[in-house]
Amino acid sequence: MLEGIPVLSLIIIMPLVGSLIAFSLGRRENLAKWVALAFALAAFVLSLVVAFEFVVDPYSASPGEIESYSNGYQFYESHVWIETLGINYMVGMDGISLPLFVLTTLLCLLSIVFSWDTKKRPKEYFGLMLVLEVGVLGVFVSLDYFMFYVFWEIVLIPMYFMIGVWGGPNRDYAAIKFFIYTHIASLAMLIAIMAMYFEAGIETFSMVAIAEESVGFSRNIQFAIFAAMLFGFGVKLPMVPFHTWLPDAHVEAPTAGSVLLAGLLLKMGGYGLIRVAIPSLPTGAEDMMIVMAVIAVVSIVYGAVLCLAQTDLKKMVAYSSISHMGFVLLGYATLGELGIVAGVFQMFAHGLVTAVLFMMCGVLQHKCGTRLIPKLGGLAKKMPIAATLLTVGFLASLGLPGLVSFAAEFMVFAAMFFKWGMWVFVPIGAVAITAGYYLWALQRSMFGPLTDRIDTSHLKDVDWYEGVPVAILIVLIAIFGVFPSLVFDRIWPAVDFALRAFGGG
Repeated sequence: MLEGIPVLSLIIIMPLVGSLIAFSLGRRENLAKWVALAFALAAFVLSLVVAFEFVVDPYSASPGEIESYSNGYQFYESHVWIETLGINYMVGMDGISLPLFVLTTLLCLLSIVFSWDTKKRPKEYFGLMLVLEVGVLGVFVSLDYFMFYVFWEIVLIPMYFMIGVWGGPNRDYAAIKFFIYTHIASLAMLIAIMAMYFEAGIETFSMVAIAEESVGFSRNIQFAIFAAMLFGFGVKLPMVPFHTWLPDAHVEAPTAGSVLLAGLLLKMGGYGLIRVAIPSLPTGAEDMMIVMAVIAVVSIVYGAVLCLAQTDLKKMVAYSSISHMGFVLLGYATLGELGIVAGVFQMFAHGLVTAVLFMMCGVLQHKCGTRLIPKLGGLAKKMPIAATLLTVGFLASLGLPGLVSFAAEFMVFAAMFFKWGMWVFVPIGAVAITAGYYLWALQRSMFGPLTDRIDTSHLKDVDWYEGVPVAILIVLIAIFGVFPSLVFDRIWPAVDFALRAFGGG
């Protein structure tokens, strides 16, 4: 069906064209949300076509049996860009990038719908959301290091302005802190990429070509480059102790900004580790295994403990992201197929769940004028639909069986047990803490007597543009919770191929 069609490029171009149209609307700025919706919807529909056309296990088939197939990547495209520097436009997709790619188009579309009532500079707001979508999509399918870095940097710009222009009272501080932390991390990543390029000595920025050479680097070179990449990608993840930019950014960002930041931007860090660092530098990864595991466990436990002390519902969810993304790093730290597959699935699961939580925090802020837990209480009487949606979101995030996070976290624990035995009970303890802070927040904000600390006479339940995106996400959380193999079956062959092809595992 897609033979001969550069479908990945089309999907990337669509939000770019939509952003240019949105920015050029002039005084007709109220049309911006319709333009953004149309182009984001088109990108999402095309991504679904790609998902249905994707061959689940292409590695057992011959290249001729799969359309646009090369080096384990489907829908592969390659065009010379800057020939003298060995820079090419190369994109492709495997089972690791597929779920994150579709998640990107989904969350961008739903974030546009959720922001339907935005009145402040709508053409810039929706235009920047589309630019951010371009950057994230490019990161997930780039197979050339130069392109990868360009798309990576593109993402920083719209998020900086979304926080700095549409954010809360301390938006300037949060935006600058976000930019400084992530840009310094990007420079560390760039240094690592250039080190691999010069050490490989093959005059191409192709990820596959450099990976084939880099597995032969000396142990010391691999260790140094992997350490730089761990820092560069880990800040974005984020891992403790480089996490402090995240709560400030989330608290000040508009709701859609928080959804995209937690649902997509954090995944770029985890994706970089499994796409670039671990398969290309297996010896360096092995030397840093214990460091990764310790950082992951500290992030899981420390993030959960910090959640207990929060009075701002949105800040609590922000700290929970640090804890839950720690599961991604913990899975990777095992350097085994089970753990890495679980880590990739955890990124997908967290993207769905955290979008629900931040959207519901936005609903409470819009309706009640506050997210402070001590000022809320008994809201289920006035907002039963909101209470139901928030409850399901909390249950999904704490890992309730039958919902999407359970399968991911259970597999991470299994991988850790096979690797380090009874040490697994340290991060398992964080699950009890997670249940504690979520149930405490739910009881305080939604149940009990109706609060008298805010005016509740005017309260109404969720509007359609708020409820529809959350309901769609909850349906997906349930579907992939009951049938996780829909995603696992696509991730597993890609992880197995990457580890075998480049010496990892």
